[in-house]
Amino acid sequence: MNNTLKKLIPYTFVGVISGATTFGAIHYFSDKNSDSEFSYFAPKNNDAKYASFNMTGVGDDFVKASKMTVPAVVSIKNYSNRTSQRSEQDLFDQFFGNPFGGQPKQQQAPKDMPSGMGSGVIISPDGYIISNNHVIAGASKLEVVLSNKKSYVANLVGTDPTTDIALLKIEEKGLPYLNFANSDNVEVGQWVLAVGNPMGLNSTVTAGIVSAKGRSIDLLSQQSRTPIESFIQTDAAINPGNSGGALVNPNGELIGINSAISSKTGYYEGYGFAVPANLARKVVEDIKKFGLVQRGFLGVKSLDLSDTRQVSIYNQQNKTNIKSGDGVYLIEVVDKGGAEAAGLRPGDIITKVDETAVSNYYDLSFAVGTKRPGDKVAVTYLRNGRTNTVNVTLRDEKGGTSFRSKADLTVTEKIGADFEPLSERFKTDYGLNSGVVAKNVQSGSEMSKIGIVDNYIVIEINGKPVNSQKDIEKILNGYSGNVQVKYVDEYGRITTRGFKMP
Repeated sequence: MNNTLKKLIPYTFVGVISGATTFGAIHYFSDKNSDSEFSYFAPKNNDAKYASFNMTGVGDDFVKASKMTVPAVVSIKNYSNRTSQRSEQDLFDQFFGNPFGGQPKQQQAPKDMPSGMGSGVIISPDGYIISNNHVIAGASKLEVVLSNKKSYVANLVGTDPTTDIALLKIEEKGLPYLNFANSDNVEVGQWVLAVGNPMGLNSTVTAGIVSAKGRSIDLLSQQSRTPIESFIQTDAAINPGNSGGALVNPNGELIGINSAISSKTGYYEGYGFAVPANLARKVVEDIKKFGLVQRGFLGVKSLDLSDTRQVSIYNQQNKTNIKSGDGVYLIEVVDKGGAEAAGLRPGDIITKVDETAVSNYYDLSFAVGTKRPGDKVAVTYLRNGRTNTVNVTLRDEKGGTSFRSKADLTVTEKIGADFEPLSERFKTDYGLNSGVVAKNVQSGSEMSKIGIVDNYIVIEINGKPVNSQKDIEKILNGYSGNVQVKYVDEYGRITTRGFKMP
């Protein structure tokens, strides 16, 4: 047996044991004869001493990291008053398919039973907990259960659908917690542990490696108009219930927040994805300090040149001949935006931001979206075949370069939706005297919590008819009480639901 194979034995052996534990395969292998796959990895003769020695070292690393991580990972129970299935399973089913086939069954969860469950990670001794936005979406009550079974009602501090991150707080002191690691230093092939509460199995630890970095899977576009995806991919076993849990290195440091899997069945098939720690940390720092995420924008509308289908559609619709490839093509430069001020023009192709190569839209959104308004970035672009670099001062969506707090938000930003007027013809055809169409409803927003989604028609706010977004702004500007919303759903049913104005 050569030296290379000897070195691989202990790591391969650990991977097999982890996988076997996850799927209950130990019993399966124990029934096999000496020619089974399990025996294939067993070292022989002097190799046994070598494997045993190295297994002790690696095993000790896993044990140490597990002991550090498990107490800091919590179970989160989402109690919702609205008719829904498990909130976390919604996202899994939408992206990966319902493992039971057919359409997801909509049902009202009993009042004493959670409508969804997931995981979270304690990140400070005074009770701040990070999780996924889709774990807490639509909750009227959030219960946090520690690994020692102590239970707390959590306050939702803030959410960010753009990155699928949420920040919660429980009232306690001296809690075990995890430190953020620098996720930029994560290497493909390094060992990691995933810790969470999959399938109702509390405090579960699985082992694997980092399979890839910077993955975009077009998942968060379901939650946000401007998604930021640069996932760490891992083959550590992750299943429904793991969302919001910890991805840690062998030192027990937090390198990512487990968020999703890629699977045809809805269960683990070897591909898990975690929000990198650097991005998650920036989001929670903003939420703690400002109450909302401070995100910078270039001020452009773009075409992802790596998406050959989108390039083809754009060419057909606009009678152009843009070539597909790496980079992001600028379709439009927004007036008074950072890109315009720096001299960028339609037709430019962005290839790099600071030291980050831009091969597609998600590379650009990650490089820019992790910055704040007022930050400067060096943008490298192609124009007429020549490479240029220019410094761009990022701005927020309103064109400002200063930080904003919740008090600075408009009414529609606070309630989480935009509204477009109905045509008079539509009102006449459907017998409506008023109404606006809800658009860009944000996951976890006040409008979302009362059951409103895109294209629902809002006809009254606090008993007053609304026909434009300005009407809604006028009614709710400066208002701090309970809001009553009358709306029409996709079946034509008229419903009135309420929320407290944030």
